Amino acid sequence: MKCKDAKASTLTLYTRAGCPLCVEMAEAVRAQINAHHLVEIDVDTDAGLKARYGWDVPLLFDGDVEICRHEFDAVAFAGWLKG
Repeated sequence: MKCKDAKASTLTLYTRAGCPLCVEMAEAVRAQINAHHLVEIDVDTDAGLKARYGWDVPLLFDGDVEICRHEFDAVAFAGWLKG
């Protein structure tokens, strides 16, 4: 059963091509929410994001609030779900 449909937040996952941790985090998040609530952004496609995040991906955000960094954090994600 997928959670978080009631809170129709759109999560942003900052990634980069060829990043296995990014793929793992995307899969873990999609298992918990509807896929249309997850937007993946490749930091290498935007000079500002690349400068800001560098190699510090994956990063999962709800708006300006960081939920997870580098790997899926089930505890932090569960806290966000309860939000």
